[in-house]
Amino acid sequence: MWYTKIIQIFKIKDLRKKIFFVLGIFIIFRLMANIPMPGMDAENLKIFFEQFKMFGLLNVFTGGALDKFSIIMLGLGPYITSVIILQLLTMIFPKLEKMYKEEGEAGRQKFNQYGRILTIPLAFLQGYAMLSLFQRQSVIPHLSPLTLFSSLLIIAAGTLFLMWLGELITEKGIGNGVSLLIFAGIIADFPMNILQVYSEVSSDPSKIQNYLFFFGLALLIIAGVVLITEARRNIPVSYAKRVRGMKMYGGASTYLPLNINPAGVMPIIFAMSILLFPGMIANFFAGAGGIIGNVATSVARFFDPQQNAFGYSAFYFGLVVIFTYFYTAVTFNPRTISENLQKMGGFVPGIRPGEQTEKFIHRILNRVLFIGALFLGTIAVMPSIIGGITQIEGVFGFLIGGTALLIVVSVVLETIKQINAQLQMREYETF
Repeated sequence: MWYTKIIQIFKIKDLRKKIFFVLGIFIIFRLMANIPMPGMDAENLKIFFEQFKMFGLLNVFTGGALDKFSIIMLGLGPYITSVIILQLLTMIFPKLEKMYKEEGEAGRQKFNQYGRILTIPLAFLQGYAMLSLFQRQSVIPHLSPLTLFSSLLIIAAGTLFLMWLGELITEKGIGNGVSLLIFAGIIADFPMNILQVYSEVSSDPSKIQNYLFFFGLALLIIAGVVLITEARRNIPVSYAKRVRGMKMYGGASTYLPLNINPAGVMPIIFAMSILLFPGMIANFFAGAGGIIGNVATSVARFFDPQQNAFGYSAFYFGLVVIFTYFYTAVTFNPRTISENLQKMGGFVPGIRPGEQTEKFIHRILNRVLFIGALFLGTIAVMPSIIGGITQIEGVFGFLIGGTALLIVVSVVLETIKQINAQLQMREYETF
């Protein structure tokens, strides 16, 4: 039973220490998220986030640190951006691709170090953009050059400190530290959401049916996300027998697993970035008047999910599907897999090694990717659909789709796998 496994986890001293270490880092993260920067006007900040709803997603990933104008207001955004940029640059620079894919653990450590270095200028740039935006919207007063520089130092230091905490979790805890911190930020408002639902139901009992329907749909969506996230398309692979000295190697049969969703959450993040940018620029010029003002107002209305729900959702869905194919093409190379199989004496039964195997893998990948792309696109627009059906928006948003749900499900599944691996290792040692 599940409760016996929990008891078993806390009986193992090393595993118990790792779990408490991760929980301790979470507490530090939440404390930092509630330390505000100086000079904030809380009322103006609230009005700003009501006006620019597009920043709601960024606020979710920072655990509410952005709408509190805290010292970690950027969260891990600059670090994630730097990693994405470097992964895209592997397409342009062969040496970078070789370092990431062919030089093993040493190459990946060097690649990660480049990501940490690139995080610093990105944190300054993003911090400056946010402070400039807050100044224009009168959320904070005009900052002198010295105050602006000191504020940027604090913001960049907050991001780097979070990055360090994430690496500590990876090194001394369980699972990927950066993913766990993002997970903690997403579910941070869960207790407040429960209190909000309780107060709404207490004041208006007629809302109980809507919430029951909402949570029923949420369970179905979560089950579907888990199913697709864990789904694999297995390609059978056999290995030829080889004789070396007095021993015979190979002759085994296995399979090559292809994920239904090999791109993860990256296509949704790319698509959301594309959607946020035009709306932000248009809102700045919407009050300019004349042709520019009219065009800016039309663009802002198109990219506003409140005013143009169908058009926004359709455009969002299309972008996610396109970026699913694009990101998979960047990170997954059938030619490399075919060459590696050929070097190891492996082959797909009935398919010639080399170019024919590459074409076969590419054809299977495209078929699998079609399902994965439709799934990602549907999950991306699901919050708008469910919100329209149940008339419930802004509460438990991560339960009904979008990037947040995919991250939560992926992190939970990966953490469970890590804990099971730790338990199995200790069972073998005991045996």
